[in-house]
Amino acid sequence: MQARVEFYMRQALELALRAEGDTFPNPLVGAVIVKNSKIIGRGFHKQAGGPHAEIYALKEAGPSARGATLFCTFEPCAHFGRTGPCADEIIRYGIKEVYVGMVDPNPITKGRGIERLRRHGIRVKAGILERDIAAINKPFIKAHALGLPLVTIKIAESLDGKIATRAGRSKWITSAASRSYAHDRRRFFDGIMAGIQTVLKDDPGLESACGVKRHRLTKIIVDSELKIPLTARLLDTKQPVIIAAVKKNKAKEEKLRRIGAEVVYTRPHRGRVSLKQLLRYLNKKELRSILVEGGAELTGSLLDERLADRAHVFIAPVFIGGRTALSSVGGRGVASPGSAVRLEDVLIKRSGEDILIEGGLKYR
Repeated sequence: MQARVEFYMRQALELALRAEGDTFPNPLVGAVIVKNSKIIGRGFHKQAGGPHAEIYALKEAGPSARGATLFCTFEPCAHFGRTGPCADEIIRYGIKEVYVGMVDPNPITKGRGIERLRRHGIRVKAGILERDIAAINKPFIKAHALGLPLVTIKIAESLDGKIATRAGRSKWITSAASRSYAHDRRRFFDGIMAGIQTVLKDDPGLESACGVKRHRLTKIIVDSELKIPLTARLLDTKQPVIIAAVKKNKAKEEKLRRIGAEVVYTRPHRGRVSLKQLLRYLNKKELRSILVEGGAELTGSLLDERLADRAHVFIAPVFIGGRTALSSVGGRGVASPGSAVRLEDVLIKRSGEDILIEGGLKYR
């Protein structure tokens, strides 16, 4: 019996993954409806504002849904948001039994969808493949648990940990294959962050992955003194731009607003932008997953303050050397190796000539 339940939930999980990168700020959710050991309805949530997975599955099943069993990776909602409550539709279609992968961590829904179904005589069991479902919805879960987005730092460095030569040149350390892969991965994030020094030195565009329709990638620049040039490439965009500062400059702020950028101020933290306050602000704007593309000080500060969650590190098979060549991580760092930030659940693979190391960050 348990194997059968997990089999159908796995089908729902695979459906959910079809929309990876498209549902922010909502979670990835899939659903299947089963009757007489046959799947008669399938669905997955495609984008925020569109129907939820259960609705697609119910419509495909039609009248045959009466007396059937629903397998849904996330708890059906019981409130009016961008769409109506799914729990009401499940009741209306006559579903007799519901298996839920995980309870929705959003306080608006948490437990209420399950409670409503049970009040109408529907049998509900929750916690099926919960760890697997939580793993694909880390940004959504962290947002509701801690009020912060999930932060991934991306580093492209040499074998000796350098991201630029002693002359300050950084193009290109890693291979074209790595750069293309890293650019394509932007579609799985809804915000991309960089420090002002990266903007001043490299003038990046920070655009979304090419050819990906409807992807809204907000650009976030950490710029304590509003030094960003009005001619910066990243400002010539259809994507939202947020510039975080500490030192107020009303004249520059007004010029930036006129070309479409949003300027926000945080309290100073060691004389710079408060990254935690900025991340809380981004979460309130429903930016759930942030990719940090540089530079060294921003990366180091996020690690120092334990605000980064994951790392993607591209390592090129070259030595750059030089005492003054820029290393990939700045900040204060740790006093002893035993206090170092470690990667866990490490994945290592080739990327062109380079090595890509991915993992979650574990703080001591």
